Amino acid sequence: MDELPSTPKIAILGAGLIGAAWAALFVHHGAEVRVWDPVDGALSGLSARMAVPRAQLAEVAPEAGPRGSVILCDTLEQAVAGADLIQENAPESLSLKHALYAQVEALMADDAVLASSTSALTWSDLSPGLRDPARLITAHPFNPPHLVPLVEIYGIDPARLARAEALYRRADRVPVRLKKDATGHIANRLASALWREAVFMVQDGIADVEAIDAALVNGPGLRWSVLGAHMAYHLGGGAGGMAGYLAHLGPSQERRWAALGTPTLSAAVQAELVAGVEREAVGRSIAALETARDNALIAALRARKEAPHV
Repeated sequence: MDELPSTPKIAILGAGLIGAAWAALFVHHGAEVRVWDPVDGALSGLSARMAVPRAQLAEVAPEAGPRGSVILCDTLEQAVAGADLIQENAPESLSLKHALYAQVEALMADDAVLASSTSALTWSDLSPGLRDPARLITAHPFNPPHLVPLVEIYGIDPARLARAEALYRRADRVPVRLKKDATGHIANRLASALWREAVFMVQDGIADVEAIDAALVNGPGLRWSVLGAHMAYHLGGGAGGMAGYLAHLGPSQERRWAALGTPTLSAAVQAELVAGVEREAVGRSIAALETARDNALIAALRARKEAPHV
């Protein structure tokens, strides 16, 4: 496939929370963004939904080049025709996505990439029905996608994967490639494993919700913001690195694994989880908590730009 155009054409299918964030991100990094949504009136509120992400991107990445443009499309054909990347953000319904892909495939350019933002479905779920399944990749962002750099991708065409990675990197994202199709991709599998144990500790009476969250944020969470899990244990082995850690502390790690629990989301556990986060929120609304989260992410992203990379 050819090199990236100076002004990539990005089609955003679905103008909800994730679609609006994607649109803001690509516009901030100079792309021509075409947005389509099948719901009547969905595009009328897009500018308002993009306002906060665009302001946040101007704050966190002011050095980005000239801004791109947004085109609101009345038809799917107008959005998809000539697009380099088609970022699909439809609801997590297989029948809906399959029907949409059938329309998109007939309209997209031969070398375009159809990328699904899906979090719950896999490439193997989504690809049946396409005449050329190689056109499809899964490209799962982490919410909010305009601030969290991760994009997890999987597909079967190396050339399309490389082109998609280049387009995401141009928008200052960090694409990571799965070697095989997997439910939950990478990050959600890690997050789910950690939350499973966090829920078990509540269920087993080891600690309450607030203590568990505080332990995570002020302990391994801080370290994980600059080190991956494997690299953290490599450094935990001292001069011997990972090999030294495994030789000396591997058995203790296995004992910890064996002690991990399997919780159940019973009514009592759910009630304690809800009560715990309400205590932790101390009366703040979801909107206020999201604002606090985003402000903290922006500060962290700024700090990471100045910090040495491990």
